[in-house]
Amino acid sequence: MKTVIEPFRIRMVEPIRVTTRKAREVLIREAGYNPFLLKAEDVMIDLVTDSGTSALSTRQWSGMLGADESFTGSRSFYRFQEAARSLFGHRHVIPCHQGRAAEHLIGHALLTPGSVVFANTHFSTTRANIEEAGVEAHDLPIPEALDAANPHPFKGNIDLEALNAGIRKAGPARVPFVILTVTDNSRGGQPVSMANIAGAGEICRRHGVPLLLDAARFAENAYLIKLREAGFSEMSPREIARRMFALTDGVFLSLKKDGLGNTGGVISVNSDEWAEKIRVRLLVSEGIPTAGGLAGRDLEALAAALDETLDEGYLAHRIASTSRLGTQLAESGVPVLQPFGAHAVYVDGRAFCDHLPDEQLPAWSLTVALYVSSGVRSWETGNVMQGRQDPATGRWQWPALDLLRLAIPRRVYTQSHLDYVAEAMAELHGHRHEVRGLRFVYRPPVLPQFVATFEQV
Repeated sequence: MKTVIEPFRIRMVEPIRVTTRKAREVLIREAGYNPFLLKAEDVMIDLVTDSGTSALSTRQWSGMLGADESFTGSRSFYRFQEAARSLFGHRHVIPCHQGRAAEHLIGHALLTPGSVVFANTHFSTTRANIEEAGVEAHDLPIPEALDAANPHPFKGNIDLEALNAGIRKAGPARVPFVILTVTDNSRGGQPVSMANIAGAGEICRRHGVPLLLDAARFAENAYLIKLREAGFSEMSPREIARRMFALTDGVFLSLKKDGLGNTGGVISVNSDEWAEKIRVRLLVSEGIPTAGGLAGRDLEALAAALDETLDEGYLAHRIASTSRLGTQLAESGVPVLQPFGAHAVYVDGRAFCDHLPDEQLPAWSLTVALYVSSGVRSWETGNVMQGRQDPATGRWQWPALDLLRLAIPRRVYTQSHLDYVAEAMAELHGHRHEVRGLRFVYRPPVLPQFVATFEQV
């Protein structure tokens, strides 16, 4: 059957305020042509992120109603700790309020200036926290990841030869750890294969360097391994996830993605020394070790989610619905990154807006045009997020890919909502040369995508 049926029933609804094109033209101008700065009530379908936007299940709500809100040592924490240990397999479980907090804790507790951290691709906030600590952050994607049309099934893989050479050149003593981001959000939500995780782990062990997973989308990565990598088709997503984690020295992640939470993050490690340093820092910036800035009800919702997120029926629907949207776009001529991942479909901004030079920010300009034409909010992972200006020459260095991201919240939108998105993008593609370019009015030195403002060229 062609219909992708949602594996859940809807028992509560939230009305969508329908706006007009004329109104949206005013709203986006008042927001400085930055969709992130729009009021949520002015957005009809919100695909700006899949982070913290999940609909909670009856099981999660039930757990929240029975939460223990004791200041320290609550039973809700111990329930969360048990669920996390069972999945991740590490001794120390350290909750925090979101993924960025986990990155901040690791950056301040474990990094020293002059060090080097290698990754398949650092997410923007990960890079910001690493560089704030005076550490170099280097991306080592495989060559296939830089080609939007390349059908390689695991474009999130790290270049193993480059990793080995990079550690040798830097010197293992200068490399506190290596990061694999699963899935690789900044390069199209592409998965990392089990073979690549194992290969990176072997290189790291040979040099005495720990391997960490930035595992915000671990369940989706596990299911894509099941679908695409030989030898895993008969394994459950949970078994695959456990094998992924067993190859590492620790994980850190936002629990607002595959963790199905509206808030939350966690660090899971085996090292007693690391755990002590992180907890000391946590006491200063996050809260107590048995809460990490979270309420008992948050911990209950996350404990339930660590089981729900690996349900095969749920994951099959998520991957199928994302693929359906991507296929609809491709069939209408929209240039999309392939193969499709799980949490989002990525549109090639440069190919879509081939009349705009990089200086006019093609993918970001496309996000603005999509909102004005349809009320759909999306986001960019490209020239605005990753572009850098050489302080000496003033020249801009642009990333290999300039992408518009249609990130799909979990258990929120139905097939008809996504059909509307596909139709809107296809219609816009027919008028693509009418998309106007943008230039910066205000650009902060760090994480510009959140607060930068623009004007039309």
